[in-house]
Amino acid sequence: MRNPADLYSGADAGGRTATVLVHALSGSMDAGHAGRLVADHLTSTLPTERVATFDVDQLIDYRSRRPVMSYDGGAWVSYEAPRLVVDLVRDDEGVPLLLLHGPEPDLSWEAFVAAVRQIIDDFGVTTTIGVHGIPMGVPHTRPMTVTAHATRPELISEHPNFVGSLQVPGSAAALLELRLGEEGRDALGFAANVPHYLVQTDFPQAAAELVRQIARASGLTLPMGELEAEGVKVLAEIDRQVDSSDEVRAVVRALESQYDSFAADAERAGRAPLLAATEELPSADELGAQIEAFLAGKDGIDGTVDEDTPGA
Repeated sequence: MRNPADLYSGADAGGRTATVLVHALSGSMDAGHAGRLVADHLTSTLPTERVATFDVDQLIDYRSRRPVMSYDGGAWVSYEAPRLVVDLVRDDEGVPLLLLHGPEPDLSWEAFVAAVRQIIDDFGVTTTIGVHGIPMGVPHTRPMTVTAHATRPELISEHPNFVGSLQVPGSAAALLELRLGEEGRDALGFAANVPHYLVQTDFPQAAAELVRQIARASGLTLPMGELEAEGVKVLAEIDRQVDSSDEVRAVVRALESQYDSFAADAERAGRAPLLAATEELPSADELGAQIEAFLAGKDGIDGTVDEDTPGA
């Protein structure tokens, strides 16, 4: 059996503890780059210390996700090496949490899960929380919502589950939650429901809602003002682009009508305002193609090309 510790360096707790580990892995599904924005926000606004670095050469298939290299003046001048790390972050009250972030492993998922579990044990983590974004047939003009899942229903009692049985492509994050649950450990995940026509755009509103959910589930005091402020700017630009096209504006209005109808039905029934009938929500093919085509013709909400978009 492979020693999980061979996959990473560091992670010597040295008497430090953290009861919560948050993970945001990119490379699987992260609509609106919500999980990545959460990780970037927490590490840039809170005191952060690197405590573990994974050996990505053992975990990443570079041919499926080729790192960026820069060429200039007849020579290669830089290489953006992928980094999969665990940081010890302290919230606004000085309470520590662990943050696992970086590219999702392509290889050795079970060994990776065992390594994360070892780090969890070393630091005394009792709750693990995963965050990312998923595309949903909702308009950007309505409040953000999340889809929640957990190893125990009590962990997400405020988030009704309207989704039945289904099979989806797996992810390392989902496998981590599954394996922790099989051991009787508390693990949960929040997926921000991102308008499907904004999946390739940085959507700070989704990240802000995920930070809010992490704080609510863990009791941590986490900042979100910068994300919300950036979200206001992004929404203004989205509105400007949408308003410049009658076709696109009509599609957004249709999504609003659908959302409001579900919200009204949910209020009368005394349940959550969204996902009361997920299978009836308009799909990207049905209502989103016009918006996607429209926004694809832009350089990006912030005026730059989205580097995560194929062909960008």
